This record gives sequence, structure tokens and C-alpha cells, in this order.
Amino acid sequence: MYVPEHFREADLARLDWLALHDAFGTLVSAVDGAPFASHLPVLYRREDRRVTVTGHWARPNPQWCAIEGQRVLFIFHGPHTYISPRWYHEARQHVPTWNYAAAHLYGKIRLLEDPAALERIVTALADKYESGPDAWSVSGADPKILTMLRGIVGFELAVDEVQLKFKLNQNHPRGNLEGAIHGLEAVPGDDARTVMNLMQHTLDPK
Repeated sequence: MYVPEHFREADLARLDWLALHDAFGTLVSAVDGAPFASHLPVLYRREDRRVTVTGHWARPNPQWCAIEGQRVLFIFHGPHTYISPRWYHEARQHVPTWNYAAAHLYGKIRLLEDPAALERIVTALADKYESGPDAWSVSGADPKILTMLRGIVGFELAVDEVQLKFKLNQNHPRGNLEGAIHGLEAVPGDDARTVMNLMQHTLDPK
């Protein structure tokens, strides 16, 4: 990923935040000599600087068949929004841009096909997103559900490189950041509000 120094982030707490913000990411590898991407919900774990990402494919997905041994890319897609130059001082001297946060994680995949491991993955994903007295769980489902585990293949990605990019107008003077933050206050949508808050933190970290 192209990461100018202005936008490079080294604090892995920012990666933790991105994974918590949206754990539905993109896994990219090669299939038959061409790039291939799967969009997957994952479980993220970090112990100091050791990062792992766990998930599963549907067994018919061809990505898993030749992925072992490859160095793959997993992308966490963070919030993003359009930034208008009319929000800056000297607006005519600037062009539109797009502010966003993203993480690229590189490493190698270990396949998980043991039924107990697959059950743990499905259980953990359900526990993460289910809540309330009627929450679905593997333990409460029809035992026949467990036979469906034969239809998935699990994976664990051991991350060996993290690239973090938080593009938040850090290359602009304070007045432009303040103007863009004010402009985003009128933009609807969660992404605009989240980027605005990230920019405010960049402007006035606490």
C-alpha cells in the first residue's frame, strides 16, 4: 500500500481500533496465477506485536485450495469520506480528496479443517455478533447443524507485516483541518462522523 510518511501510523492500538470498528475484511491471494479476493468476517487477536486473524471460507471457494505457503494480504477497511476543498482556507489552491483509514496485514495462512477447530471459529463469531435472550448459539442449535461444518474450511493468518494508513489531512495546516472538521459536521452518515472524530483527535490528541 502506498503510505506517505504524513499518513503512516505505527501504533498498533490503531490496528486494534480498526479491527473492532469493522472486522469484515478482504483476503487477497493468488488462484491459478491471478489475484483472488474473498470478503470475510474474521476474529482478530493481538498479543503485544503478534497479530493473528482467524476465519473461514465456504468449502467450494477455490481460494483455500492453494493458499498454504503463499504470502497473502488481508485488508481491514476503515471509515472513509470525501473532503471538499471549499472547507479549506484558500480553497482555490486545493483539490478534492478522500480521507480514510485502512490496514494491510501480510503473512502466511494455516488451514484449519478439524471439526473442533471449525466449531470454535463459528461459535466465536456467533458470540461476537449475537446478543439477548434469543441469541443463536452452536450449543443451542440442532445437532445436525454440526454436520454443516463439513462445508467450511477454516484458516489462521499469522501476520508478519502491518501497514497502517490514517489519511486525515495531516499534511495540511491547522486551519484547513479545522475547516474540514467543521465541513464534515454537516455531512450525513456514520463514516463522515467517524473520520471527523479521527481528524479532531489528530488535531488535538489527548
